[in-house]
Amino acid sequence: MKKDIPFLPVEGIQVVVARKLTELNQYEWRVYLINQNIQPIHNVFVTSSGYGEKDGIEQKTATLRHYFVDLQPGAFEIVESIMPDVFHLNNEYWVSYYIGSQIYDKKFIFVPDSITESHLVTIPALGLEGILHV
Repeated sequence: MKKDIPFLPVEGIQVVVARKLTELNQYEWRVYLINQNIQPIHNVFVTSSGYGEKDGIEQKTATLRHYFVDLQPGAFEIVESIMPDVFHLNNEYWVSYYIGSQIYDKKFIFVPDSITESHLVTIPALGLEGILHV
């Protein structure tokens, strides 16, 4: 049963929405998962979805699922590309992974309009500007 599984707090895992300038001089936005722990994480599942309203009309994106076998200490993975068309939604990334036999689980939610130029910071692990969620 889920109630019998001890869920310890997630530490050292970051989800970032970062932009990169393309050869066409346009920004491409991607979602990254960064492991800042000193040990690798295993069997990493990331579920992404967007939901909210625009002009009083409920909107929802498809739910996407991503899997990574391992993510080494200090390493990152590109989870997915993200279009600015959905920045007005809640963009949720539910991350589950193992360290040894212990499961860890956390939802990272970028609230509506939090993915903006005014919130950009330098993300040293990526060498890019982005919005960091810890």
